[in-house]
Amino acid sequence: MTASPTTTRQGALHGVRVLDLTRFYSGPFATLMLAGFGAEVIRIDTPEQGDPTMTGPPFLGKDGVSLDRKHDSDLGLAYLKRCRDKKSITLNMRTAEGMELFHALLRKSDILVENLRPGAAERLGIDYEANRQVNPAIVHCALTGYGSTGADRRLKAYDLMIQAASGLMSITGAPDGSPSKAGTALADGITGAFAVSGILAALTEQRVSGRGQFVDVAMADCLLSLVLDEPLDCYPQMGMAPRQGNRIMRFSPFNTYATRDGAIALGAATNEDWLALLGVMDRLDLAADAKFMNTGWRVANNTIVDAIVSEWTLGRTTIEAIEALNRGDVAASPIRDIDDILAWEHLGARDMLQPVAHPTEPLEQRVIGAGFPIKMGRTHKGYTAPAPTLGQNNHEIYGGLLGLSGQRIDDLTSRRII
Repeated sequence: MTASPTTTRQGALHGVRVLDLTRFYSGPFATLMLAGFGAEVIRIDTPEQGDPTMTGPPFLGKDGVSLDRKHDSDLGLAYLKRCRDKKSITLNMRTAEGMELFHALLRKSDILVENLRPGAAERLGIDYEANRQVNPAIVHCALTGYGSTGADRRLKAYDLMIQAASGLMSITGAPDGSPSKAGTALADGITGAFAVSGILAALTEQRVSGRGQFVDVAMADCLLSLVLDEPLDCYPQMGMAPRQGNRIMRFSPFNTYATRDGAIALGAATNEDWLALLGVMDRLDLAADAKFMNTGWRVANNTIVDAIVSEWTLGRTTIEAIEALNRGDVAASPIRDIDDILAWEHLGARDMLQPVAHPTEPLEQRVIGAGFPIKMGRTHKGYTAPAPTLGQNNHEIYGGLLGLSGQRIDDLTSRRII
């Protein structure tokens, strides 16, 4: 990214403070995005244990990546990726003194993010209704599996269950195969990203009204909003199978195609795209056939269209096919695996391939995490610090932000309040 003369590394959310009570992926991804925008994100964990991913495999430490924890300093790789640029404090919120400290932090914060199951926040006394009594301006975001309302709100859920419940699995896979999940925790990641948009909208309104509000984000809602972009309820009357494999029901051709040495993805979303592809394949003769120029006919006869495209791709290597399609301005891509991704110069130029750092250990093994995906022209920050160790920022936050003396901090530590 090229910086302008007025670029700042503080980020667009510099000065915004976030209390992070999240775990696993959806919540930590939301607060990771906020940190990348420049917010001060303070993780609150119990004195005994941090996020479960901190002590869960695979681990990364001075001996590299391992499924077994070889050293006390080894930390979970997922934690190291998801908690970059955050601060960590410990706090026992099941004690009166702990809650006093929590309320002191809440008064000095703009946003609170948690992904507790509905009812858990109320039992702890940190639900929105309780929090707004302490800080009426707080923006409180709750990420849950099924939402904070509705009959199923208390059901336990992880990404797999949400992919199943929202219908994504029912439309993923080959037409004659079994339902399948996406290859990554799509529901978690999408929910975290949706949560950021809700948080920023509430924060913008708070700057006008002076009042905070509750932001209710359900994994099932977020994924369903993407799944139902497809007219799945209309598939039967169109004779469409619920699972289209790598195809999409609106366009043809739109699929993956074997080459002499691999496979590529290509698609034509308009008749102009289709004409461009026919030109690349030297099949402009088909442009004179009205049915081949009818998108609906091509969709209904995908097998015929795919056979024509496959005949062309099978006669070329992946590189030859991609170069020809790029010259013809046809949307196409090689199907990259992780080795291809790490070698892709474009991502390097976009700062999207960043080495994962450890907070205390030098690393001999290079492990890659994704860079910050949103590039800001003037207030870009991204990820600039490794994930913290448990309680790493206790003295900074309790001493600096809340003004507690060193003696008081030591006393609270000895009694496991912090």
